[in-house]
Formats: sequence, structure tokens, C-alpha cells
Amino acid sequence: MSSTPAAPPPARGSTTAASPACGPGDLIEPHPPAVVDGCAICEARAAGRDLEVPGLGVVDPATRHPDRVYVTSDREYARYYASRTSLGDLYQVEPIGGLQPSTEDHWPTWKCEAARVVAVVSRAVRLTYRQRRMLLNKWERYDEAAALARLVGGRQTG
Repeated sequence: MSSTPAAPPPARGSTTAASPACGPGDLIEPHPPAVVDGCAICEARAAGRDLEVPGLGVVDPATRHPDRVYVTSDREYARYYASRTSLGDLYQVEPIGGLQPSTEDHWPTWKCEAARVVAVVSRAVRLTYRQRRMLLNKWERYDEAAALARLVGGRQTG
């Protein structure tokens, strides 16, 4: 998936850490993916490959830049990633190193060398059903906008 984030890169954004309990001033650095025993997606991601499920295609692709930390200006997207870890936390962060737009998804996300925690936004994040529905609706809008951009960008004029 690729698109250019519509929002400007954040001077301070939200991100999640694999290990909960970071505090202000702590550094979030790239780390190996968490692996849950018996989780085929986790095992594939740890091996640096994608899991393809018949009829569905690739499910939850592995990061293409394991040497980077990802930040987003969209708090709900960050909340989603925090909820994916075992009671992960949501942080407001200050990126360290240059920000590069991420082309791995359609959300406003960037990659950086590391991120310093400025504030803890929420501990032990879990999504409610309402938050999940809202996130899915927003996700579909971002995907539709990216598909439209590809169509329009692929047309030749003149």
C-alpha cells in the first residue's frame, strides 16, 4: 500500500511501544516483533515474511523497515496499534532523526530512528466495539481515497 500522508508530519505525534510502562523521557527504539506462541502471523512477522491466507491474501504484513519507529498524527490509529500488544500503552512522542513518510499504509504515518516519550496518553489500551467500528469506517475511507488516487494518478492526459 502506498500513499502520501495528507497531514503535515508531526513535530510531536502519537505512537505505541511494544513494552508497556514507558514514561516521559524514555526512548522508544526499533525492536524485534513480539511473538505469541502458536500465532502464525507473529511467527511469519518475526521471520520477516508475510502470512498469506487462502481466500484472504496477505494478513497483517510485516514491516518493511524494522530499523525504524513509526509515528502517526492520528490518535485512533495509534490507539489501534497500542491495543494490538498485550495491554499496550499510547504515548505522545517527539520523533528523533528525520521523518520519512511511511508508504506501508494509507494513514498519516511517518518513520524515524526513534521517538522520545513526551507524555503517557493512555495505559493498557483496549478498543471498545464503538471505537472498532469508527476505526473500520475511517480505515475504509483512507483505503478508498488511496484507490481513487491510484486511478486518477494512473490516467494519462493529452
